Amino acid sequence: MRHLPYLSYYLYPILAGLIWLATLLALLIHWLVPPVSRAHYPSMAASQQIAYISDVGASTLKPLFITGCVLTTVFLDISFAADYYLRHKGRLVPNQTRTETVLAFLTIGFAIIGTVGLILLSVFDTARYPKLHNIFLLLFIGGYVLSAIFICWEYQRLGQHYKHHHHLSTSFWIKLTFVILEILLAIAFVSCTFTQHYNAGAVLEWVIAFIFSAYVFSFVVDLWPAIKTQPNLNLHNPREKGMGFEGNGGQVVNGNGYGNGDGNGTGDMRYVGASEMEEGGGESSGSHLPIQGYGNAVGGGPVMGLTDHSSRPVTRERGLAGNF
Repeated sequence: MRHLPYLSYYLYPILAGLIWLATLLALLIHWLVPPVSRAHYPSMAASQQIAYISDVGASTLKPLFITGCVLTTVFLDISFAADYYLRHKGRLVPNQTRTETVLAFLTIGFAIIGTVGLILLSVFDTARYPKLHNIFLLLFIGGYVLSAIFICWEYQRLGQHYKHHHHLSTSFWIKLTFVILEILLAIAFVSCTFTQHYNAGAVLEWVIAFIFSAYVFSFVVDLWPAIKTQPNLNLHNPREKGMGFEGNGGQVVNGNGYGNGDGNGTGDMRYVGASEMEEGGGESSGSHLPIQGYGNAVGGGPVMGLTDHSSRPVTRERGLAGNF
């Protein structure tokens, strides 16, 4: 089976974002167009004219609402786990300090809390369980906002180590914008809801939900670089040349595969942290010793890899799946 170089982990946030958008649009269109046409649901206040997402989700579309919430959060949590896994395996730029690793775990932990909140608020609808629904709503918003804060913190620290990896700063600013907007909108939403300004509160809830989809899609930026470090990536294939990264300090890609005396490598690629370089780094070009070398992989140039004079295949632990 032919290797698919562009089939990778970035598909998980794309699926999560599309499912979430489809769920929101289905609920909104259902409420806006006939035969419903802005129906006044039993869960709505007497003076309320605009339905909350929860009002529509508590009606006949409740099964769709639950399914959308479950699938969105499952694929999003897989995206969080994939980000940590790929950094741990060197497929993405690795964490350099224990603090960054702790921040990664906090990110995943609060994302799981947000997941529990979203799934339970869809099950315990506002029409039948209003108090529980509101608790789980706050759990959902709070969990994902805190998760976003910790991943922003982690990416800010990673950006200090890997300054030429511009996708880190791009992702950081997208997520920071999400955090600021969601906090401000969440404060306004809670204030409007508890002061019985229900129409304004309903509009804010829809806006918060659609902005959340942008946050989900932002993980495509994080996971996209993993397509360049897939197992069995052949740098000698003209179609796959130039898919490497510039080796610099702790920001290096290591060629792993069949080496020769010049240090040319084909096969797996991975990022190598600064600590690993200090342990075994060295010049591999022209060397006949089995050392770990580091070099330039820009524009299809040679990747300095694990080499020895016999050109024996050097194996390393593979990823989750061949195409990933």
